[in-house]
Amino acid sequence: MVSQIPEQLIDEIRQANDIVDVISEYVSLKKQGRNYFGLCPFHGEKTASFSVTQEKQIFHCFGCGKGGNVFTFLMEQEGFTFQQAVTHLAQRSGHSLPERYLNQVNSSNHSVDQVSLQAHELLTKFYHHIFSHAKEAETARNYINDRGLTDETIEQFQIGFAPDSNEITTQFLEKKAFNLQELVSSNVLARSDQNQIYDRMRGRIVFPIRNHLAKTVGFAGRSITNLEPKYLNSPESALFQKGKMLFNFDLARSEMKKSGQAILFEGYMDVFSAYQAGIKNVIASLGTSVTEHQAALIRRYVDTVVICFDGDDAGINATFKVAKLLKKVGCQVRVATIPDQLDPDAFIKKYGGKRFKEEVIEASSTYMGFIINFHKRQFNLKVEADQIAYMRLIVEEIAQLKSALDRDRYVREIAKMFDLSPGAILEDVDQIRKKQGSTRDNVGLKSHTNERVLKNRPKRLLPAYHNAEKRLIAYMLHDRTIAEQIKHTLGASFNIEKHKIIVTYLYAFYEDGNQANVSQFIERLNDNEIISEVIEIAMEPITTDVSSDEISDYIRIIRLEQDDKSIIRELIAKQKQAEMNRDYLEAAKIGMEIMRIQKELKEK
Repeated sequence: MVSQIPEQLIDEIRQANDIVDVISEYVSLKKQGRNYFGLCPFHGEKTASFSVTQEKQIFHCFGCGKGGNVFTFLMEQEGFTFQQAVTHLAQRSGHSLPERYLNQVNSSNHSVDQVSLQAHELLTKFYHHIFSHAKEAETARNYINDRGLTDETIEQFQIGFAPDSNEITTQFLEKKAFNLQELVSSNVLARSDQNQIYDRMRGRIVFPIRNHLAKTVGFAGRSITNLEPKYLNSPESALFQKGKMLFNFDLARSEMKKSGQAILFEGYMDVFSAYQAGIKNVIASLGTSVTEHQAALIRRYVDTVVICFDGDDAGINATFKVAKLLKKVGCQVRVATIPDQLDPDAFIKKYGGKRFKEEVIEASSTYMGFIINFHKRQFNLKVEADQIAYMRLIVEEIAQLKSALDRDRYVREIAKMFDLSPGAILEDVDQIRKKQGSTRDNVGLKSHTNERVLKNRPKRLLPAYHNAEKRLIAYMLHDRTIAEQIKHTLGASFNIEKHKIIVTYLYAFYEDGNQANVSQFIERLNDNEIISEVIEIAMEPITTDVSSDEISDYIRIIRLEQDDKSIIRELIAKQKQAEMNRDYLEAAKIGMEIMRIQKELKEK
């Protein structure tokens, strides 16, 4: 199938989609030196070990080892096939693909998930049309207007209304050639106890839930009559997993990256009101408590999260749980307090977006400030026993802080609160940290340089010939002329099996008239281990003006290893012959000589 797309067009699509721009849609990247660094989207981490090089158009994670080009990234991140990755990037860059290729892609996309995705997209437009024009949606329109949402916001979020009927939605989908049984299986539609297929959102205002690619994958329904339950989400499916998604994430993430901050709400209306008021970096959980997966997703994009939940007891308790979770994944947590126990939507309607931003978001408490006040609710601080219990709890919390400055600041605050010596409290904090093995302070958390990452990962010392081969291949990947030179001097006579495979493919790549391009070259490879090895070698820093003496030196080291191994093979053969002749003294002498050569090889 891929052969139907001209290779030249694939190259054009790759070149038109800068890898830094594409990966930045998934990870917050920061430039350090010549490369960009961020938190790896493929494994959980708190310190950035994920590197992207714009010059070579490849990525590599020094933590989990994954690497590749822009196509590989999408295949890993989205679960795309190569064909789907090409199609996605072609749409992104405005390239037209051959008609026969698109027809084959479309026919291969007739999976349950693809059909479900198409049905959700169509229903989004259908519900929105009903909301905007149908007479039966007048109550829904009035409700949304009374909530203060403008036509622009309604259009932006494609707010809709599901007809209060068992047939209208299903008949609409049947006319569009959907198989209703398939839609029941994928949870787009529901089946009643009487075996009737119906729309579970019927009679409700509908808010589309989009994934990070801005595709609708589910709906949130809100009843405006006596219909129960009042709030109803689409059930979980392969496309819609509430614990892995965030409401409005597709629209908010560019603003999140720009501001370095996310504002986390509980409800959809809070998001609508804030977005309408010009505060765009706003997201919400999907009617469930925030999961570790969601927290890690937020952390990949921003350093700071402002939690802005309702001010009632339920909201405060939920804030405590979420704050702990976000802190665990490495976020800087702040907690907004809304006066008069208002929710964010009500505050914005009453006082406007400007005051909400200045008096609520910008005035938010630090994580520790919130924790100190939160735990006060559990104790009567006029009672001595409660004072001691409270202080012990707060000292435990202070001991978890990585910054010595932060610990000192809150130790002094607690000391002042209870008229105690800061030194005594600090001593308790230090003892707790020693027991936990947390004696080192976390300095320079925002350093994402290649040097720091490599220092944090113990590297196995490789023999000289192994390093020589890696360096030589790095130069061959960078310079076609060097590859031609090595082809005529060494050919594929490398010592490491993976390296033999790499250079064999590389020679063929250059013979086809290609110029040095790692991102293009790895598409020729179909073994993930070999691709990983190429990426790791390509990420190594090299000098652009390498001398012929340096290249010759690498060749010499590689050949020397081959010569030594050849000698060992000959000695082993002689040793076996001596043993067959029962000349055990000679066999022992040869054995000693083999051991001497092997020891020298290890020391090289």
